[in-house]
Amino acid sequence: MSSPHPPKVAGIDPSLPAPTHTSDPVTPPPTPNPAPDPAVQDHLAGWVSDLTTLHELTERLALTGTLDDALHELLRAGASLVGARRGLVALEPADGLGPVTTVGLGLGRADLGHIETIPRGSASAGHLLDGLPEPDGEPRPGVAHPDIPGEAELDPRHREVAARLGYSASYAVALDPLADPGAGTGTGTEGTGGGPGGAMGPPGRLGAAAWLYEEPAEPVERQRHLVGLYCRYAAAHLARLVELTRARATVATVQEELLPTRLPRIPGVRLAVRHRAAPGGGGDWYDALPLPDGALGLSVGGVTGSGPSAVAAMGRLRASLRAYAVMEGEDPVAVLSDLELLLRLTEPARSATALFAYYEPLPRRLVLAGAGHCPPLITGERRTEFVETALSAPLGMLSCWEAPSVELEPGRGETLLFYSDGLLHRTGEPMHRAFARLRSAAASAPRAVRSDPDGFADHLLRTVLPGGEAGQGASTDDSMEDVVLLVAHFD
Repeated sequence: MSSPHPPKVAGIDPSLPAPTHTSDPVTPPPTPNPAPDPAVQDHLAGWVSDLTTLHELTERLALTGTLDDALHELLRAGASLVGARRGLVALEPADGLGPVTTVGLGLGRADLGHIETIPRGSASAGHLLDGLPEPDGEPRPGVAHPDIPGEAELDPRHREVAARLGYSASYAVALDPLADPGAGTGTGTEGTGGGPGGAMGPPGRLGAAAWLYEEPAEPVERQRHLVGLYCRYAAAHLARLVELTRARATVATVQEELLPTRLPRIPGVRLAVRHRAAPGGGGDWYDALPLPDGALGLSVGGVTGSGPSAVAAMGRLRASLRAYAVMEGEDPVAVLSDLELLLRLTEPARSATALFAYYEPLPRRLVLAGAGHCPPLITGERRTEFVETALSAPLGMLSCWEAPSVELEPGRGETLLFYSDGLLHRTGEPMHRAFARLRSAAASAPRAVRSDPDGFADHLLRTVLPGGEAGQGASTDDSMEDVVLLVAHFD
């Protein structure tokens, strides 16, 4: 009789051999982490703090949109990094194309003038901006004069100026934009100075900045490193602003050359004009031209858009209007009708506003017509009112433009104002308030300027515009609107 099978237990097969039991290996206790080195922690904390400070300062610099603002911000940030209270930055692009300027921090014009009297480039390295290494595409350290009164090798004039202005040490850093590693590899042919598609290499040294100490001192290595990093970024930002400033200056110059350089002299009428060009170049124009039989033609207008293309279109339209005015100026409606046909045929994607006036001095008769432009304003001792030109569309908006003319008899001593809508827009107010502001400014003009067209124009700009802009040239604000003000005073 065979032996009975061993009993089965749930989950266990009795036919399998029992496992061999061994003791678990002893796991050694974890080795405690060594205590962090306080010196390393302090170093890392300082490094993070420096990076945070540098990030905040570069962000503030990036928000500046003009060279003047950027230069002042550069001086303030650099002073905080090197522990100084005063300084100056000299912007002198190496290519000689400008702009050239010197800005001070805690230094007045007279102080900067004294510093400029220090000889530059002498063998004794007399100037506080001398001795900086030549740019070679790599970051370079600054130049310190830690004890100007005690440095015998300095130019005597330098020590004299330092004693006069009350500083005993200086630290200077060059403004050298470093080359972009990816620059110069494009295949585009547009532009040469960093424009789209053009190769852009190092633009050359832009200038240098120096900070002044009241007592003998010099920045430590950490401060030199931080201000060096900051100035590298600042130089790149300044290089972009320099290119932008040059481009705007070029457009403004072209625009001014397309407008009259002098106003005609007609018996019984005295003229003055103020033109403030938008930073990017606008399409507004003004004109005053003598016509046959002693007549005078006056016009203002504006082309849609901004930039070089709008400036070019403005030049074409103004030249065409002059030709039509010479041929048929006595009929302003015909002049604008011909101009509208030309615009619609040659530049169908554009529109323009215009106002043309024909003045005959002997009968003191003025006839004008407008195409979507702001109405002129006539002012004198007895009246200040807008000349209600008939409502009409801008040129190029309709398949057939047409509007009636308006006849006016300006009295002796009265002044007629032609202006662009940019004058109204730059007030920052709704149009109806801007019109009221212009009318109030004209009505409140002092008696002394009412008979002086130039004084009257300056009075209007000071009164109407925020900040009291006046004069010719490019605008100093960020508005994209041209301002044109043409003043005709009738004796």
